[in-house]
Amino acid sequence: MPLVNMVDMLNHAHRHGYAVGGFDLVSLDFLEAIVGAAERCSAPAILSLAESHFEHYDFELAMAATVAAARRASAPLAIHLDHGASLDSVKRAIALGCNGVMVDASTLAFAENAETTRAAVAMAHACGVPVEGELGYVAGVEGEDAEKHPGEVIYTSPEEAGAYVEQTGVDFLAVSVGTVHGRLRGAPQLDFVRLRQINERLRIPLVIHGGTGLTDEQFRALVKNGVAKINYYTALSDTAAARIRENAQAAPGGGYTSLLRGVREVIGAEVERCMKLWGGAGRAAQVLDECRAWREVEHVILYNLRQDMNEDDARALMTQGRDTLATVPGVRRVFSGRAVQDQAPYRYCWLIRFAGENVIESYRAHPTHRQFADGRFRPVAQDRVSVDFEAVE
Repeated sequence: MPLVNMVDMLNHAHRHGYAVGGFDLVSLDFLEAIVGAAERCSAPAILSLAESHFEHYDFELAMAATVAAARRASAPLAIHLDHGASLDSVKRAIALGCNGVMVDASTLAFAENAETTRAAVAMAHACGVPVEGELGYVAGVEGEDAEKHPGEVIYTSPEEAGAYVEQTGVDFLAVSVGTVHGRLRGAPQLDFVRLRQINERLRIPLVIHGGTGLTDEQFRALVKNGVAKINYYTALSDTAAARIRENAQAAPGGGYTSLLRGVREVIGAEVERCMKLWGGAGRAAQVLDECRAWREVEHVILYNLRQDMNEDDARALMTQGRDTLATVPGVRRVFSGRAVQDQAPYRYCWLIRFAGENVIESYRAHPTHRQFADGRFRPVAQDRVSVDFEAVE
């Protein structure tokens, strides 16, 4: 299972002087292209799903495919929520399988940004999930994603960056030093002096949003100055669109699948180019060896109910528990079941899937769980056993 802890992955990149691509995906073609490129290059990669793209696909279905792809891949991968709009977005993303999240409060004033991000950090860290914050503002200029980021660029202040990281506890910081979402107009001008000052002050992995359109030399300079994650989408989208237009021109009467012929390959080629340029190619074995695997935990409860409770009472209890416990941050799935064999030593069970090992403690202490367990479940299920299991690969 090469799904690895994202904070370990980016800290590894930061220490060893390379950057991992946060490649936004919007379809199975993108997903398969990114994973395939990572395997061919023997490179780590981040499968990124941006909330600004949710209008184009069902997030829950896309996450199911992304988790499945990550679990069967040979390259080290992480799954990231990009530009999460709220705490609810962060909570949902973790429940669906993201092991890295970003809450984007960059349009707010410093104090509000810090307060919102601090709350996201508290929630995510209780689940063992690292958080990316953003200070400054990376605006959009033109291109498919630009309209989602209106306004003017606001550069990140090194002094404010230090205060922001201290107040929020973010694991990574997205900074604004002259890049834009979408396509650039004219030659890109980046403030490397500012970036160097931020890096010297923070000494944590930095993130660049808006990687499309930069020169090879600029990418190398970003990595040299502490950038360990580069978000990349517009160039992949433009490359895919160009191939579709070529297919349409070559076969004007072609159907859907003929229009998509070769799209996965050209996306993959661009991802490979980035991995080699940013220094991640050939690092997979190191990352897998030095980074913790990301493992879910199954919280298993076997129980019998009081003899005065009938099957209707049991069903009501299970329904209430399923609906209630699923709201606890870090809970991915709640299964309630009844034994098939009448003579089984335990008649009922809960199988509660946690996002990671940290959730064992945060779940136990969460008021929603405590209220249900102490007030509703334990009084009627005194004959019970509870064990936490992690997967054996």
